[in-house]
Amino acid sequence: MIEIIFCLFKLIYREEEREMNPLCIDQGIGLIPWSPLARGFLTGNRSKDDFDKEETSPTKRSQLDSLIRQRYYADNDFEIVERLKKIAEEKQVKPAQLALAWILTKPGITSPIIGATKMYQIEEAVQATQIKLSDEDIKSLEELYQPHRITGHS
Repeated sequence: MIEIIFCLFKLIYREEEREMNPLCIDQGIGLIPWSPLARGFLTGNRSKDDFDKEETSPTKRSQLDSLIRQRYYADNDFEIVERLKKIAEEKQVKPAQLALAWILTKPGITSPIIGATKMYQIEEAVQATQIKLSDEDIKSLEELYQPHRITGHS
């Protein structure tokens, strides 16, 4: 029997690295991260200023709900996205592709749930599997990370 577990794991939320991911790897359990692009945050098309404006549409309100803001939109998360965009530009790929390429370097990761809603998103995700990251690239993407409050699966 093949065993897998869904996990909340992405470039800007890596709390599972401490205990859950090592345990799963040790026990031969595959990891399926959902929302590895943090609801689109790691596409690099959101600025900190966007979140200071009053939003009125239901979609924007749901994106800005307090749990989501707490999980993804810390000042440090924007710094990570800026670094992601810089390295993506150097490699001539999209930030989302680079974020997916990064997560695929992690042991135990099997098949991230990307939540694509458009064909081009699927095509770009497939292309991300061909991106090779050096140890220096990985270090540069990871070094700005600051621990987050554990939010669980709500």
